[in-house]
Amino acid sequence: MYSISPRSSRSRTRIAAAAVTTAAALALTACGSGSGDDSAKSDNGAGSKSVATGGKDFSKAAAETAKMGTTAQAGQFPRTITHAMGKAELPKKPTRVVVLDVGELDNVASLGVKPVGYAPTEGDEGIPSYLKKEAGNPKSVGTTNSLNLEAIANLKPDLILGSELRAAKLYPQLSKIAPTVFSIRPGFPWKENYLLNASALDRTAAAKANLATYEKNVKQLGEDVKKANGGKAPTVTMLRYMPDRTRLYAKASFIGTILDDAGIPRPKNQQINELATEISPEKIDSADADWIFTGVYGDANKTQRASAEDNPLWKNLGAVKDGHAKNVPDETWYLGLGVTAADSVLKDLRADLVK
Repeated sequence: MYSISPRSSRSRTRIAAAAVTTAAALALTACGSGSGDDSAKSDNGAGSKSVATGGKDFSKAAAETAKMGTTAQAGQFPRTITHAMGKAELPKKPTRVVVLDVGELDNVASLGVKPVGYAPTEGDEGIPSYLKKEAGNPKSVGTTNSLNLEAIANLKPDLILGSELRAAKLYPQLSKIAPTVFSIRPGFPWKENYLLNASALDRTAAAKANLATYEKNVKQLGEDVKKANGGKAPTVTMLRYMPDRTRLYAKASFIGTILDDAGIPRPKNQQINELATEISPEKIDSADADWIFTGVYGDANKTQRASAEDNPLWKNLGAVKDGHAKNVPDETWYLGLGVTAADSVLKDLRADLVK
């Protein structure tokens, strides 16, 4: 565990310079597949295997994150933040924030904070379109899989927000640049992550208000979906095509939590406490449901979408025949990891399921 204490500006400069030297000498790669809350490649980089999909601590992430944060009162600084990697001390309210994933970007932007630095997802160099207005124009600090410590240090941040899953092994270097607060992992603990980030920003009240609005809207959506469908909500499949796999997203995912909150049922093969289950194009009928919402990560031509949807099994599915198989924005439904993305998904679901 690491603890950050207030330092003089001269001391911070020396430490940041050391970090720059280290960053210039080494190519430090963070973990994650660069595909939202997916963590299939977490053992190839600088992240934690134990909190990756299938790891021993995966299922505990939400409950453990809920215990983190601060006991400081609103406006009180210095404050100590308990987080996934230990404790971080913030001497004053942060104004120069660097975020290391889209979840943290969504979190800070929704709280009125424009970060100075951002690590986008691999293959998506810019700010997600649904956050462009709120996020401002942060400088690039590498990508979620390849953080640039030199670029981070040059921004002189007073807070860095990330996750154990993505960059646990880089925490010592990052924490020497600025106080660093890590959640356990992105994805299904998105609400707990939001409150943790808000505690470091001294914006807990605003975060709670935004979550309360989400909870009200998602509950209303669930009620309206039932009314519009004869008193029973239709089943929904979340199908995603990726370059190296095809997935049916399950309960322990960002989109899984939203569907659960709305009381929208899933086919039995997706009612599991996992991120997702994988299928082949030959088993595309496993996606059978009243509605099928498909996302594509990256270039569709590099996925198995064409072969899956050319399969007669796909064409014979009831949802396909009824026009209830629809492509949805990958950047919110699957890459999205925060309250702004969740609100966008609710609007999309309403447009299709409440008629």
